[in-house]
Amino acid sequence: MNLPPMLVVDDEKNMRLSLETVLRAEGYDVRLADSAESALKQIVAEEHFMVVTDARLGGMSGYEFLKEAARIKPGLPLLMITAYATPKLAVEAIKSGAIDYLAKPFEPDELLHAVARCAERHRLLAENAALKARAGEPYRVEHIIGESPKVRELRQLIQTVAPTDATVLILGESGTGKELIAGAIHSLSRREGQNYVRINCAAIPETLLESELFGHEKGAFTGAHRTKRGYVEEADGGTIFLDEIGDMSRPLQAKLLRFLEDGSFTRVGGTQELRVNVRLIAATNRNIVDAIRKDEFREDLFHRLNVMQFRPPPLRERGTDVMLLAQHFLRGFNVRLGKSIQGITAAAGDALMAHSWPGNIRELRNVIERAVILEPTLEIQPGSLPDFEVESRLRRPEPSRTGGESTLGDHVIAYERDLIQSAVQQSGGDLLAAAAQLGLSLPALRFRMARLQLFPVAVDDEGDASSRIPGR
Repeated sequence: MNLPPMLVVDDEKNMRLSLETVLRAEGYDVRLADSAESALKQIVAEEHFMVVTDARLGGMSGYEFLKEAARIKPGLPLLMITAYATPKLAVEAIKSGAIDYLAKPFEPDELLHAVARCAERHRLLAENAALKARAGEPYRVEHIIGESPKVRELRQLIQTVAPTDATVLILGESGTGKELIAGAIHSLSRREGQNYVRINCAAIPETLLESELFGHEKGAFTGAHRTKRGYVEEADGGTIFLDEIGDMSRPLQAKLLRFLEDGSFTRVGGTQELRVNVRLIAATNRNIVDAIRKDEFREDLFHRLNVMQFRPPPLRERGTDVMLLAQHFLRGFNVRLGKSIQGITAAAGDALMAHSWPGNIRELRNVIERAVILEPTLEIQPGSLPDFEVESRLRRPEPSRTGGESTLGDHVIAYERDLIQSAVQQSGGDLLAAAAQLGLSLPALRFRMARLQLFPVAVDDEGDASSRIPGR
C-alpha cells in the first residue's frame, strides 16, 4: 500500500543523510528533522507512519521528544537509536513511548527490519479501519428503493420484525438486495448500537469457516499460534449476518443448529463451552427446498432459521421500480464520475423495462454505470446500453405458480414474455420494429406488454411509439 512518509530526527547531518539513503533505497518516503522541536512541528503538520530518532539531540533530548510525541500523536510508532546502550536506558526509552530500541553501531538490515514491522503495522491498522468502516455503513429501510406493492410490503415487514429478536431467513436470487434487508433490520433493532458482523459463507474455505465463525484455541491446528475469537464473539450483543448459508457444510450446519438453540458453542480445539447473545440473520440464493431434498441442507436447521422469512422479489417482477432504481444509480454515478447526465431517453427506458434482469439490481447498477461512462450527451441513449444478448440467456423468467406444478397457461405466458422481450431488445427499444418482427400492430404489442407488466403503458388510439413511462 502507499505509506505516508516516515520521519528521521537527528542533529548530526551525516547520520540523517545516511539513514535517508538506506531508507529511500527500500522505497520509503523520508522526511528529515535536525531537532526535536522541528520534529514535533512536522508530526503535527503531516501524517507519518513512524518516527526514527536519536537519543541525544541538541535542545530537547530524544527521551523528552518521545514523551511529547506520544502525547501529541498517540499510537505513532517511535524507534530510538543510541550510541549509549544500557538496559536502564532501554527501559527508559520504552517507558517514554518507543516501540523499539537500536544500539549503535547497527547493521542496516536491523533498522530495515524494525521499519518493515512498523510499515506492516500501519497496513494492518489501515485495513482494519477500512473493514470497520464498511461494517459500520448505515443501512436504512429508506435505502430500499421502489414503489411496487411487493417492495412496499417488504419495507413494512422489516419495520415490524426489526424491533424483535426473531431469527430471520432471507431467500432470494442473487442481486435482489438481501444484504441491504439484513442491514436495515439491524439498524431498526434494539441492537443498533452494537456490532453488526457480516460473513459470506461461500467466500471462506470450508476448512476455515468453523474457525472463523466460532474461533479457535492456540495449537488447535497448524498455524494456530494464538487463541482467536470467532465472529460470533465479535457480534456478542449485536447481530450476525450469515450470507450464502446454503453453501455451509452439513457438519458445520449441525454446530450452527446447536448454537441457535441457546447461543452456546465451543472454539475449535477447545473444551470450554462459551455462550453469547446475538441475533442471527441468514440468507441464501439457493433453492432451499431442492437443497433439502438433495440432503445438502438440514431440514431441522431450515425450520430453526425460518422464524421470519423474507423473499425480496426479483427485479423483473417490480415493474417501474426498474426506472426508479435506474434514476437513483444515475444520480450516484453522476457524482462519482463527474458527469451531468440529466435523464434517460424513452427508447433507452423501453430497453431497460423490456430486459428480464437475471442479475437483478446488481446488474442494473452495472448497466447504468456503463451507460454513464459511455454516454456523450445529456440523456442516456439506447446505444450506451449493452445489447443484453448474453444476459438474456443466463436465466429465463420462471412462470408464476399458484400450485405445486406450473400449468399450460403459465408456460404460454412465459413463452410470450420471452418472445416480446427478445424482439424489443433486438430492435434496440424500437417498439414499431419489434411489432413488425412479431407480426403485430403497434397497439397490439403495447397492449400485450402492458398485460405482461413489461412496462405500464396505456394503449392509445394513435399507437405512438415514443410514449413515455409515467413519471419520465
